[in-house]
Amino acid sequence: MKRILVVRELRTGFAGLVVALALSGCATDRTYGTAPGIEIAQLEELPAPRIENLYVIGPQEALEIEVVGAERLSGTYLSDGLGRISFPLLGVLELDGLPPNEAAELIANSLRGTYLLNPEVRVLPSEIPPRTVSVGGQVNKPGEYPVPVRQSLLRVVNQAGGLAEYADLQDVLVLRTVAGQRYIGAYNIQAIQRGNYADPTLYPNDIVIVGDSPARRRLDNILRFAPLLSTSAILIDRIGR
Repeated sequence: MKRILVVRELRTGFAGLVVALALSGCATDRTYGTAPGIEIAQLEELPAPRIENLYVIGPQEALEIEVVGAERLSGTYLSDGLGRISFPLLGVLELDGLPPNEAAELIANSLRGTYLLNPEVRVLPSEIPPRTVSVGGQVNKPGEYPVPVRQSLLRVVNQAGGLAEYADLQDVLVLRTVAGQRYIGAYNIQAIQRGNYADPTLYPNDIVIVGDSPARRRLDNILRFAPLLSTSAILIDRIGR
């Protein structure tokens, strides 16, 4: 049986942060820490993004915005480093993380009534970037990897050259934003490999981070110096005779 423990951040003015800990086996106990303002809930899996909204507006992107019947408002707009644009009559608009249809709706609603009776707005990116998943941490080849629409966690890790020597198999994170809500799912990839629970599905714009295992590093360091320590002990013993 699989449990996913969810921790939700409830701070006003910030997007909520959810930490989903995927646990294999009902009796499994994994320690986690939470800060004030955290709500704990239960989920079966991380929510999936809407397929039509896999592309979202980000920083430094050129957008073709058309306001039908209002040529002075139509044109090419470049988002700044925070995903904002400066739009005539409306000033600065926050578009970061919005799909084009929601950005168009935001602009239309802001113009409606005060400036235009029933505005029709279209937002199109000048260039749609390739759909990718970002993989970092303890993998052999960190980087951005293409995904068609969806892909499994194990396949994406394999695309990144597999787990590195000091990867923590119980600490693999998946970061995802759905409808403005941020999520983090923590998975035990060894349990997934063994078939203890399903290989989770990843989507474009997900971020995967494979944790580091300090214990494995310490053990490796001990084994690395063990011959030297053994030889030294023998020499000291011989000198002491």
